[in-house]
Amino acid sequence: MLQHPNFDPVALQLGPLAIHWYGLMYLLGFAAAWWLAQRRSQRRYSPIAAKQVDDLIFYCALGVVLGGRFGYVLFYNFDKFLADPIWLIKVWQGGMSFHGGLLGVFTALIIYARYLKVSLGALCDFVAPLVPIGLGLGRIGNFIGQELWGRASDVPWAMVFTTDPERLPRHPSQLYQFMLEGVLLFIIVFLFSRKPRPEWSVAGLFLLCYGAFRFVVEFFRQPDSHIGFDAFGWLTRGQELSLPMIVVGAAMMLWAYKCSAVGANSNANPLK
Repeated sequence: MLQHPNFDPVALQLGPLAIHWYGLMYLLGFAAAWWLAQRRSQRRYSPIAAKQVDDLIFYCALGVVLGGRFGYVLFYNFDKFLADPIWLIKVWQGGMSFHGGLLGVFTALIIYARYLKVSLGALCDFVAPLVPIGLGLGRIGNFIGQELWGRASDVPWAMVFTTDPERLPRHPSQLYQFMLEGVLLFIIVFLFSRKPRPEWSVAGLFLLCYGAFRFVVEFFRQPDSHIGFDAFGWLTRGQELSLPMIVVGAAMMLWAYKCSAVGANSNANPLK
């Protein structure tokens, strides 16, 4: 049995202003995404130029923050919002949802693609490899802040979190998510995107893999105390939200390659 190192969640205290590690992880994630986007924008088939990366990251950051907050309220605490609508803007009390952030980023990409007059599919494929970096760093922030811990377990690496009132040895599920949603997802999507692919296929692979990884890791993550299990005595809210990602991601990849094959056949057999 391991003990959590009990890191101080506050990285820097400037008078009344407390800068938390979780917030710093967000900033580091955006900075890393900007750096990688700058490199990817140099490619011949990039939908945007290097000078447009700054605006892209800005719009995506807005989508993450606004969508993440709205998603958390809608998917996980809608009853609390109905009782106190002002709670929506009390971001200092915490609460962000990946699935909401994903919808927020997609909305931002729709707006930015129309502004640039570029293909939405190409822009989504460009952004998809950037996302796992922030996801992985965010899970490290969860681990430092002792948030979203795992279910009770007797595995040798089970960990006792000092903020857990029950003081039970638990799966360090934040680290599982760091490895799956951060490291492994980045490797898969980045390597896949290194060559030209059919439009929407990179984004589809991201949705498919993230949904599958999140669905699996939810078996080790403690369900939200105010929600518990949604169905069958084992299905969590995170799994419910991830299932559509798996279906949509697989459908996007099939559609992308089908359209690519049709286009190739059409070019190979022109009408005479």
